[in-house]
This record gives sequence, structure tokens and C-alpha cells, in this order.
Amino acid sequence: MSKDAFSSHTPLMQQYLGIKSQHPDTLVLFRMGDFYELFYDDARKAHKLLNITLTQRGESAGQPVVMAGVPHHALEQYLARLIKLGESVVIAEQVGEVGAEKGPVRREVARIVTPGTATDDALLDARTQTLLAAVASVDQQYGLAWLELSSGRFSVLQTGSQAELQAELFRLQASELLAPDGFAGDYDAFKPRARPVWHFDAPSAYRLLTEQFGTRDLRGFGAEGLEAAIAAAGALLQYVQETQKSSLPHLRSLRVETPGDALILDAATRRNLEIDRSLSGAHDHTLLRVVDTCVTAMGARALQRWLTRPLRSHAALDARFDAVTRLGDARPQGSGDETLRLALKDITDVERILARVALRSARPRDLAGLSASLAALPGVADALSGVEAPLIRELCERLGEHTVLAAHLQSALADELPLLAREGGVFRAGFDVTLDELRNLSQNADGFLVDLETRERARTGIETLKVGYNRVHGYFIEVGKTHAAKIPADYTRRQTLTNYERYITEELKRFEDQVLSARDRALAREKELYEALLSRVADDLLPLQQMAQALAELDVLACFAERARALRWCRPQFVDEPCISIRAGRHPVVEQTLRTPFVPNDLALSDATRLLVITGPNMGGKSTYMRQTALIVLLAHTGCFVPADAVTLGPVDRIFTRIGAGDDIASGQSTFMVEMSETANILHNATRASLVLMDEIGRGTSTYDGLSLARAVAEFLGRDVGAFTLFATHYFELTTLPEQLPGIANVHLDAAEYSDAQGEKLVFLHNVKAGPANRSFGLQVAALAGVPPAVIRSARAHLGELENRPQAEPIAAPRSPEPAKPQLSLFAPAQPSAAMKLLDTLEPDELTPRAALDALYELKKTRRREL
Repeated sequence: MSKDAFSSHTPLMQQYLGIKSQHPDTLVLFRMGDFYELFYDDARKAHKLLNITLTQRGESAGQPVVMAGVPHHALEQYLARLIKLGESVVIAEQVGEVGAEKGPVRREVARIVTPGTATDDALLDARTQTLLAAVASVDQQYGLAWLELSSGRFSVLQTGSQAELQAELFRLQASELLAPDGFAGDYDAFKPRARPVWHFDAPSAYRLLTEQFGTRDLRGFGAEGLEAAIAAAGALLQYVQETQKSSLPHLRSLRVETPGDALILDAATRRNLEIDRSLSGAHDHTLLRVVDTCVTAMGARALQRWLTRPLRSHAALDARFDAVTRLGDARPQGSGDETLRLALKDITDVERILARVALRSARPRDLAGLSASLAALPGVADALSGVEAPLIRELCERLGEHTVLAAHLQSALADELPLLAREGGVFRAGFDVTLDELRNLSQNADGFLVDLETRERARTGIETLKVGYNRVHGYFIEVGKTHAAKIPADYTRRQTLTNYERYITEELKRFEDQVLSARDRALAREKELYEALLSRVADDLLPLQQMAQALAELDVLACFAERARALRWCRPQFVDEPCISIRAGRHPVVEQTLRTPFVPNDLALSDATRLLVITGPNMGGKSTYMRQTALIVLLAHTGCFVPADAVTLGPVDRIFTRIGAGDDIASGQSTFMVEMSETANILHNATRASLVLMDEIGRGTSTYDGLSLARAVAEFLGRDVGAFTLFATHYFELTTLPEQLPGIANVHLDAAEYSDAQGEKLVFLHNVKAGPANRSFGLQVAALAGVPPAVIRSARAHLGELENRPQAEPIAAPRSPEPAKPQLSLFAPAQPSAAMKLLDTLEPDELTPRAALDALYELKKTRRREL
């Protein structure tokens, strides 16, 4: 928008509106003295979001100026609140001096803070990643790039599947997502920020990336030919350069991830397993919360990355297991995980400090934290001296020593540091001769002023004469008005008060110029020294980043060792043969929340048994049993020991879960539609190496439809897919599947019923036993939930009527195309019954509906007796 559009406004508002026109969708914080002000619609919005006062002052273009402000010293506090609310903020700072030029003080955009580009500690969760992501599409390939600006970790991924792209977005949970304007697909849940399509031009992105990394091409990163991923990465890099208004020297490389390198978990699976957030969105009662005892914030973020992207490579996982084992074994020798964790307590968040150094936003206490961390490195190395594991040796080498930089920081920084470098007092006495001289001149002022006051009292005979200073008028000699007759002729009046006059002399004026100049020059010298110190740290940026990453991984490995010992977890074994064998497995999260001992259970899946039909009462533990299996497999693929007595795993490529459901109102999908969509995804994408959890398929529709779908899904998984499957159901008719298809077995969770003076009681035993359950105990569970006794009695009466009334039951269609008598494979008992014999005596034309009902009634009574 041209300046002429704002010509009717005051000069100050013209300046503000010029900046606002360049950032129409972003809150603009406009520096005015000791406040950052927001105007017009921004002020109204901030008033609602921050509960700050909304005012009107003066007029511009004939209208009142609506405004709201926050104190400059509390800026980070308010920024943090806005960022958590998903807002982006433009910081417009004063860059001119009052009176230096005509009109208002000039202001320029100093930085743009967005949810995905925040780097200050006050704006970040120390133990959680803050990611910026971008998506692009080129030639039917989808590219995804993501960046943790606060650490410099820059990654890309390319896939031909939109479902895989959405699964990765759900894994990353980026704080901000960039997408080309009009990008096709259902991404509303990620609240994408539309960017111009030309920002995602692959050739332009390629040039931008090579310029950033200082390379001729991207072959060294393995990104050559990944046009969609490169397009996304280039758009992301351009956005960061725009918002940060500075170079990005800590972005040195690009990490290429391949979907096949890790276990694939879709969005539903991640949600149902509650890996790093619960179904309610909270972080309590999650796998991450149980596992995370990392000492450093860097380690906590690395652990989150490992848990949300479990590896498939058995070699890489065994290297982690060896390191964890050796850390535990070395404890008696005075090294190992306990000693390492103690040494890591002195390590600060080096990753984020280095990012702020690179962005030139590091504060003095950041550098003090880096200095303390470098001083703690020898202790970390000592803690690892007795640990013989290849991965530990590799991480030790990546730590480095950094003794020269550590000594330089130690000699430079004062013991007590200010919050901001501009306040002065950053450097230790003796570090810089020039600074020491300027400080001495300023600090000796008190002695001169005392001497001057003593001399002037003697010269004037005024015992109440005082020499003072204030920021507005500078140095002065203060004398009461009653002594006006004694004022010497060389005193020049500086300020008149009610009862006093303040004067200046030539001697005091010379001293004032000298001292104030020394203070200003000392601050200027400190600024020069501070910039040089940041540059010195930046010179070692790459090895320091490697050190930080090594410290984070060591922290995670030590955490795994501590968890294995504290929670009695075991090391899993990987084999090439297809299997999932778990002895005495436990749910890692549920076990920690129970007040009573957790009941462990076994699991055995192999080529001989690939699908388990799980029956048993509600609340009996079917879902827990299934989830614990998935979590044990997931933990094993992060390199963590697992909650069991013994675990052996063959190759696993994916984990799928179909557990629980709810309406997706935003997309207009009912509970049953959500259930069927997730089921369809599993049936299309599961392989023989996948682990599939299916819970209560078909319950969202009518009984017959649900039973038919459940049976067909189980048959397809067992016969056509062959995935390792845990299939929980209340359709007892499915317990006949093992008789008809190979590789399927029945198990059930046990419960016991007894009576006392208060009535019938139900005890859940939670142990898994072979064979099908014989009852659902639905009414008993309803009673436990507090359903009124009258309702339970009525339900029991209805149940009796249903069980005793002859009724048609679903009949399985014959598999052979040849004419045949109707078969009752869903309900047929192991041995022929009277009902079967009755059907055998009937010819097809004699099989009337009434005869079929009679046969089914006899069959049901026989089946109930056998069970």
C-alpha cells in the first residue's frame, strides 16, 4: 500500500500503518518509549487475548486512536502468552534517536516471532520440540520439511502417499505449518499458513539451500532428486530468513528421512497408543511421561524424537541396547549411568544456547551456561571411562574437549551477570585493559564528589551544601534558599526547586563530561567485546552442535538404563524369523498408575499363530493387553528395555490400531464411519510384518451388520494379509474361526462371579488364558458402573426372554457355488447336534422359515449347554 493512502494520518500513525500494511495478518508491537503499543484492531485483539487495558488517545485521520500496550521489560512474558495462543508478532523497534531527525523517531521491524520460529527460553517448553514444517507437491510426490530453529535440526522426507504425509505431520505436531496457497488435501487440523506458490518452486529452493549450506549440490545430504522435499525445505528456509532478519549460520546440513527406516504409525495409532499425549491432549499418563527421567532438556527432546520415530534397523537398535547394558554393568566400578546422570546435572540446554548465539540473540547468562557445560565435560568423560560399548565410544569422540573456548569464556565472564548485555557488567575485571580504565574512571566518581563537597562547604561556609546527581539534570550542587547570600559568583544556576537551588561549576561540569563519557564509552566497549565473544563461540559452532547432540543421546541412554533398573524391564531380542513372543508382559503406563500389582500376561505370535481372537468381559483388560503389546514393540524399536520378563521380536514394519472411536464432527463423519475408515486403512496397508490391533469391530452398527463385518475383517486379516493381529470382540460367534482357518487361535481374559450378602459380585482376574470366553458379564459390569438395580433387574428379565425365545440368527453363506443345504458355521458346535440332524433330514424345498427357526432354536440350546 502506498504512503499516500495514509496521508490523512499523523506522522506517527503513518509510520505504524506502513509497517502494518506489510504484515496485515500479524500483531504489530510498536515501540514507544518504555512500552510496546498495539493500535486499532490489533489493540482490540490483544485486549481480549491478554486482558490488557484498551484506551483511546488523540486522533488520527479524524478518528480516535485505539491502543493497548505492554511494558518493554515484560515483553517476553506477553510474547510467550501470544505464541502459546498460536499468534505471530512483529516487533518494531526504535532505531533512531529523539531529535536526530525531523518527525517521530524512526522504527523498523527487528524480528518476527511466530509459533514455529521462537527461540527464546521464555517462549519455549524446555522439554518439548518446537517445530516449523512445510509441505509441497511435485509430480504426484509429497514433500515434507521441518526445522527446529532453536537447535538447528533441519530434516526432510518425501513420499508418494498422502496418508503417509498426514501420519508424519501428526507425528511431528509442528507448531506452525506452511503450505502453498491452494494446496490440495485435508490439512485443516494442522492449521496451515498459506504462502505464495512461487515460494515452493523446486529449482529456486535448490539454489537457496545450496547457498545456505555452502555446497555445489545436495548429493552429500542424500537429497538429490527429491524435488518435492527440496521445494518444501526451500520455502521453509525462505520463511525463516524473512522472520529472523539475520543470517542462520547454525543451519549447516539437511537430514533426509525415509519412511521405510522407521516403524510406520498412522495418526489413529499414535493417538490410541498415547505415546506423548493422552487421548484428552494432556501429557500426563503417557508413555513419554513414564520413560522420561532425562537429566537435561536436550535429552528429553531427543527421547521424544526416538519414541515418536521408532527404528526398524536391528543393528542400530542393538547398538543402543549394548550401550544401555554396559552403562548398567559399569555402576559397581564407579562409572556407568548413575555417575553419568550426576555429571549431566551441570549441563545446560547447549543446543538452544548455540542457536541463539548463531542468531545473535544470546544473553550473558546463556554464555555462562555454555561455559558451565564445557567445564562439566571432563566429568562426563570420566563417567564413561569404564563403559565399553561402540556407541558410547562414538558419542565420546563427538563430545570433544573445547578447553580453549572454555578457558576463554571463564576468563571473560563476570561471576554476577546482568540479564541483558546492554546493562553492562558482563566482563570480568582484568579481561580488557580499555574497559578497566573506563570503569575505574566512572567508579572513582564517588571519591571525587565527596572531596568536592567537603571543599565547597569549607569555601562557602554552607554546612548543608550537597553534591548530587540525577539522570535528567546530571551533577549539581544543592543549596537551601536561605543561604542565597553566600553563593559564590562562579556558581551557575541549573535548577530551581521550592526550597533549594541547584548549581553547576566549571570544575563539576568538566568532571560530569568526563564521567558520563566514560560510562557511555564503557558500555560501547562492552558491546564490542560481547559481539566479539559471540563471534568466538560461533567459530566453533559445528563441533559444539555435535557435542550437544552427543550429550542429548548419552542422556537418553542413561535414562533407559535407569528405567530398566527401577522398573524391572528386560532387554528384548531381535531375530530374523517372524514372531512376537512376550513372557509376562506389562503395560508400562497402567502399571505405574495402579495401586495394586499389575497382572502380567504372555503372548505368542508366529507363523503358526498369526491372529488371536480375544474375548472376555468389558473391563476385563482386553484393550490393555493389546495396547501393552504394541507399546512393548514400540519401546523395543527405540532401543529401550521393555516391561516384561523376556521378549523376542521378528521384523515389524508397521503398527496399526483400531481401538475406540468417536464422531469426527468437523469432517461430518459418524462414529461408525470413523471406525470403518480406520479399518479400511489397515486392510489396504497392513503386511505380514505388521502388528494390528482391532478392538470391537462392528459395534457401531446393527448386530447382524456388525457381526458380518467383524467376521469378514478377521477372515481377511488371517487369510489374505497374514499380519500379526490381536482381534478383541464380543461377538462370540467369531470364536469358531480357528476351526475354519489356519493360524488363528482363541484366548480370553478371565473373570470370576460370586455372591455375598449384597448380591452378585464380579472380580476381574486380568489373566489371559487359552480358548474362548463363555460369558460377556455385561450386566455385571453395568452394575459395577452404578446403573440402578431396577434397570439391571429389568435388563436381566429382557435377556432371559431373548435367550428363551426362538429367533432367526444369521446364517453364513455357503462357500461352494454348488447347491447345498444351508450351513450354520457361525454357531455349529464341535459335534453334530439334534439341530444339525434335523436339518440333514430336510430337502431344500422342505426347508421352510419355520423349520429353520426350529432348527436354530435347538442348536442354540445345545450350544449353551456345551459352553
